[in-house]
Amino acid sequence: MAKKTYILYGFILLKFVIHYFAIGPEYDLDHDEMFHLDLGKHLAWGYTSVPPVTSWISYIIIHLGNSVFWVKFFPALFGALTMVVVWKTIEELKGNLYALILGSVCITFSLIFVSTNLAFHPSSLDFLLWTVMLFTIFKFINSENNIWLWMASLTFAIGFLNKYNIGFLVLGLLPAVLMTKHRKIFRNKHFYLSILAAFIIVSPNLIWQYQNDFLGIHHLNELVNTQLVYLNRYDFLLEQFNYVAISFIVIPPAFISFFRYAPFKKYIIFFWTYIFTISIYLYLNAKPHYPLGLYPILIAFGAVYMEKLLKNGWLRNIRPAAVLWPVSAFLLLLPITLPVYPTGWIKQNVWVKTITGGELPPYFTTKLGWSELANIVDDAFDSISDKENTLIQCDWYGQAAAINYYSKQNYTEAVAMHADYINWFPLDEMEIKNIILVKNRGDTDKSREKEKPLFETISYVGEIKNVYSQEYGAKVYLLKGAKQSINEILRKEIQERNNNR
Repeated sequence: MAKKTYILYGFILLKFVIHYFAIGPEYDLDHDEMFHLDLGKHLAWGYTSVPPVTSWISYIIIHLGNSVFWVKFFPALFGALTMVVVWKTIEELKGNLYALILGSVCITFSLIFVSTNLAFHPSSLDFLLWTVMLFTIFKFINSENNIWLWMASLTFAIGFLNKYNIGFLVLGLLPAVLMTKHRKIFRNKHFYLSILAAFIIVSPNLIWQYQNDFLGIHHLNELVNTQLVYLNRYDFLLEQFNYVAISFIVIPPAFISFFRYAPFKKYIIFFWTYIFTISIYLYLNAKPHYPLGLYPILIAFGAVYMEKLLKNGWLRNIRPAAVLWPVSAFLLLLPITLPVYPTGWIKQNVWVKTITGGELPPYFTTKLGWSELANIVDDAFDSISDKENTLIQCDWYGQAAAINYYSKQNYTEAVAMHADYINWFPLDEMEIKNIILVKNRGDTDKSREKEKPLFETISYVGEIKNVYSQEYGAKVYLLKGAKQSINEILRKEIQERNNNR
């Protein structure tokens, strides 16, 4: 086996090691990870917030045992495969060992790439599929073999069924193609046939969207009104720099190489794809992480060009520093970027306090308190004799997802009048007599006046005590002995909410 192959395997192993040890034992899965796992229990061709591929992976994870090991395995695998694609791109660009190592180090130790592949979110596969799709374009440019057009369409179809975000890559690619000599692709019948094949593959999801009043558009509108409205374009551009700061040693050289290095001029389509895609996201005021999939292919070009620039004379002495920079920056920023260290250490560390102002990074707070909440719910469940007729109802999907993952009881799944959980109430499976009610910290009805006419007894069970958790103060109540048909009350509320979407 060649030396380069051993080095590649070493980077793949290192990638998995980093992802498995980048989260300390104090931290739980985050709420979105657990929500995605619940999708695997309710397979469909679409959901309120995501297309179906995530549910397929969740189905596999559940049948492998649903352990944290497997939850972490697939995002880490997608990250490792992204690095392999970059490695193969560098090889085809005639990069030697130094370029391969530099590119792999940038992918392995870039904190944004690590954090993207740290959690079981659609973004981790989206990140890989953007890279693969750009790689298929790269291969088509080199070979003009139509098989790569079909591979590009297949990648797009899988990506679309994973996260609609990949559509914006296509919107950025089309004008980039028109600006280059590669516009001749529009005279290739395989281009149109492969697009038709991609449409056929994604059509079940499009049909599902039509049958469900285009819930994806409703979700996008909700995203715009609740999150994107608070973003600004300056921060979007600033975050692009922050995201690739660790890989900064290769990104600017990549852009320069398309204009200055003769063998790379035929790949200028990737420069224009970057410009157009970023411009589209700027116009839409999108989240900064949406175009992350543009960067791996640029890292490949930048690594090869840097190898050429640092080939002779005193510049050769810079080579070790270029490789060590991503590693050093990764270790320096690790405490404030990845939830490795205990919360107490983070709060007391002087350097971390200087950067964060003494507060935990928001991402860390989303991974605390969930198992504590499930334990409180289990305590309530243990006190009920009529367990088969007990519903667990939460204020929002994160609470329901956490209870479903960490709860030890097997009688029922937690639900909420939120996200896809509104469709999963077991109203035809049980006659509800008791409800374990989970309420947000901001709930003002402490004595449960709203529910008193409906139940014989109402008692407070407990609340999340972890002050570092975003769910700190969330309370659990036990409502026992229904006086009216709770099933009918919930049916009416579900219907009203669905009608008002």
